Amino acid sequence: MIPVDLSEPLENEWYGVRHSGEIPEIALHSAIYYLTEDGNGPGMVLDPRQSRVLVEAADIRYREIILRDLLQKNRNTAIYRGVKRSIVNWQRYEVFCRRHAVENSRFRHEVAAALLVFLVQEIVEVERGRRLSSINCTFSELSGFACRLGLVNLSLPEYVRPLCRA
Repeated sequence: MIPVDLSEPLENEWYGVRHSGEIPEIALHSAIYYLTEDGNGPGMVLDPRQSRVLVEAADIRYREIILRDLLQKNRNTAIYRGVKRSIVNWQRYEVFCRRHAVENSRFRHEVAAALLVFLVQEIVEVERGRRLSSINCTFSELSGFACRLGLVNLSLPEYVRPLCRA
């Protein structure tokens, strides 16, 4: 949903950040540059609320692409990039949150829950012979992700290891 009360140039840039590709923070900085410094831009001076609107658009996009690759329904679609991409995007998101003072503890819980559901479904489907594992990262990478999300203290259980790439 586009925030109300935005000037047309800011709204256009909000849309570009919100629907950006795999690295929303680059789209955010490009939008800010265009709006404020680019000779072809509108030469705006963004107030804190206007800047925050753009940061929130990047936040929404990060959340979307992180969860995209933890949803089983996406596994056989063109948009699916795999758990490894979710891990990379989470790492980028953590840096983004620190840089822009974005609170992410509630979303951390959401991602942890999504990863847990993903792993349970993956284990069941692989064990029942319904499919080969779609986990495209190493056990170490997956365990590290689970630790950062607060799912485990040190490592995932060993029975998850065969689902991962060597």
